[in-house]
Amino acid sequence: MRRRTFFTSALAALMAGPALAGVGAKYSRGLVDQKLAEGDVVFVDFNTDWCVTCRSQARTIQKLVDENPAYMANITFVDVDYDRYGNSSLANRLAIPRRSTLVVLKGDQELGRIVAGTRRDDIKELLDIALAAATTS
Repeated sequence: MRRRTFFTSALAALMAGPALAGVGAKYSRGLVDQKLAEGDVVFVDFNTDWCVTCRSQARTIQKLVDENPAYMANITFVDVDYDRYGNSSLANRLAIPRRSTLVVLKGDQELGRIVAGTRRDDIKELLDIALAAATTS
């Protein structure tokens, strides 16, 4: 019986990994620039599926979005796989130092950034900056 519980728990943990990857659209080349050109405020999450810090950030972002649907309604979220796009023109242009980097952009401006931070208050502050930029002219 314990073996069955172990395998069930292990399978659930494996399946939860991708679900914790983030709330945003998966990045493709040009997506962020396209959304910025359309006037969107873009919350970019540079993460990997194996990064513990990234998963912690994703859980916190998900909880905050669940608590305040205005975030999802007004901010464009984009998840960037750092293993795949860590050397992309986007990552180089934004000088992304590592995975677990969160950046808020509007137009040609960076409005805020968190590098490897997992504090709920810091992530909420970054989301609030994005929301304020998205809901004011």
